[in-house]
Amino acid sequence: MSEYLTVKQSAYDEFVEKRSRFIGYCKPVKTQEEAVDFINEIRSKHWDATHNVYAYILSDGQIMRYSDDGEPQGTAGVPVLEVMKKTGIVDAVVVVTRYFGGIMLGAGGLVRAYSHGASIAVNAAVPIKMQLCLECTVSCSYSRYGKVSSLIPELGGVIDDQDFGEGVDILFHIPEEKYTKLNKELADATSGEVQAEFDEAKYYEA
Repeated sequence: MSEYLTVKQSAYDEFVEKRSRFIGYCKPVKTQEEAVDFINEIRSKHWDATHNVYAYILSDGQIMRYSDDGEPQGTAGVPVLEVMKKTGIVDAVVVVTRYFGGIMLGAGGLVRAYSHGASIAVNAAVPIKMQLCLECTVSCSYSRYGKVSSLIPELGGVIDDQDFGEGVDILFHIPEEKYTKLNKELADATSGEVQAEFDEAKYYEA
């Protein structure tokens, strides 16, 4: 998988529907344990709530889980999960807490309310695209530094660190599909003197 969508941060938002208070939480997670820990954290925080509905999707094995937490089947957990699926968000957990306000919403009303709770939570957590990149190092002389350091961002790389010693070591990451072209341009610009070496592949925010 060269890229995927997730969320940037843990966040929440809320609204009131016919006196019922809905609070939507969303957090980036990598494992089921992290997702369950967050769900339990919200349950503890809102121990007096009527319902704490949740859903999460993990990119590792495409694991999906949800719970209606006492709401009529299909009116809560599934709508929350569907919001995540439609927006393409993975490696995240959403919990929508409800404090019942005394007015029944009906099946359709519940679906709309929990969908909205999930949607505002995801938006508050800021959807981001993650892209598979190669972490690279390139070494060059000071005379080559200006050209090399300008070529990296021009061809889609992001410089993360630089070490100035007898020469210059530039640490950067670049989308995997752009690595070959970068090395060709580096070779052309330095008469074959400079080449980037990659260490490992890692996801970075696009």
